Amino acid sequence: MTLKAAFIFLAPEADPQQHRATVVTPQVELTAVAARDYAEAEQVAQMLVSEGVEAIELCGGFGNKGTGRIAEAVAGKAAVGVVRFDGHPGLDGKSGDELF
Repeated sequence: MTLKAAFIFLAPEADPQQHRATVVTPQVELTAVAARDYAEAEQVAQMLVSEGVEAIELCGGFGNKGTGRIAEAVAGKAAVGVVRFDGHPGLDGKSGDELF
């Protein structure tokens, strides 16, 4: 059995249709997708669940509010986890909660 998983990261000038890649191993199929902000990440998460993704990991740019928004968007259809930073280096040392 192969686990379908995803990693969503924040990149303000990203296009999730273009900035997406998948790595397939015998045990895991991992899709990484960029999103501009929390609202777009919610849409990306819902799309990934519709593609059969069972686990979504969020980049450290997602703060507590952003993580909650993604968990709510997938409504229990996928497990949601998060990498944690107090201030994300790719977001000028801020949390996405300050920006989005």
